[in-house]
Amino acid sequence: MTRKDGLLALLVVVVWGLNFVVIKVGLHNMPPLLLAGLRFLLVAFPALLFVARPKVPFRLLLGYGMAISFGQFAFLFTAIKFGMPAGLASLVLQAQAFFTIILGVFAFGERLQGKQLAGITLAVFGVLLLIESSLNGQHVALTGFMLTLAAALSWACGNIFNKKIMQLETRPPVMSLVVWSALIPVVPFLLTSLFFDGPAVILQSLVTIDITTILSLIYLAFIATIVGYGIWGSLLGRYETWRVAPLSLLVPVVGLASAALLLGETLNLLQLTGAVLIMAGLYINVFGLRLRRVKAVRG
Repeated sequence: MTRKDGLLALLVVVVWGLNFVVIKVGLHNMPPLLLAGLRFLLVAFPALLFVARPKVPFRLLLGYGMAISFGQFAFLFTAIKFGMPAGLASLVLQAQAFFTIILGVFAFGERLQGKQLAGITLAVFGVLLLIESSLNGQHVALTGFMLTLAAALSWACGNIFNKKIMQLETRPPVMSLVVWSALIPVVPFLLTSLFFDGPAVILQSLVTIDITTILSLIYLAFIATIVGYGIWGSLLGRYETWRVAPLSLLVPVVGLASAALLLGETLNLLQLTGAVLIMAGLYINVFGLRLRRVKAVRG
């Protein structure tokens, strides 16, 4: 990977890591489902006027949009609104990797490797520690934590639809899929916000919208989604997956660091231990036990 592309990859990691802080800030003056709906409305319009519709069966596009856009962000935004720390949310959301592996077994008959089983086991212990922390009345609300896990599961379901789409004879361009799938969750977001929040709250949020919320929406729609996915997709198109995908492991690192610096969030010892176990599980899932093997060879 060239130095320029390496810097672009790190830029995306930072953008996606900061995404969780921006969500927390944007939720100060707007209900979560409405904020998410406006985000995807801005992703879809006016971009879909300039981006061709992907040649994908509608059922796959619908499943992808409802899972990875509506399901993931409906749960994630609501979780953060319910008190889930932004930094911890960036980490717990990475459980999508393990959910994807498990769903892949049922959807595609894939076999689990030893490193994946080891990674999942470590991550499960980490999640259990975080749940224990929630049950002990620490500053992680159990409701928010479980909603974040639901967001991770929705993301994993979206990954399954994404793989089915990428197995088609003609693969759609990444930006075409991102933009047109963003159109799908807009109405469900607005309808669910209308149901849970009511028209009065929605109208009040729109009438009194402030510059902070507007900037948050711009960041979430254009920088984190269109720019972020655009760069990431182009890198995946130019390099092997193993060169690019592991860099996403840095997203929760940036998320935890930025939440600590900008929001003053901290982790106690139990939560920190759980976070380390989850990160270790993610690392082993991607790289296996290469460090140990290298040392054995050198010895």
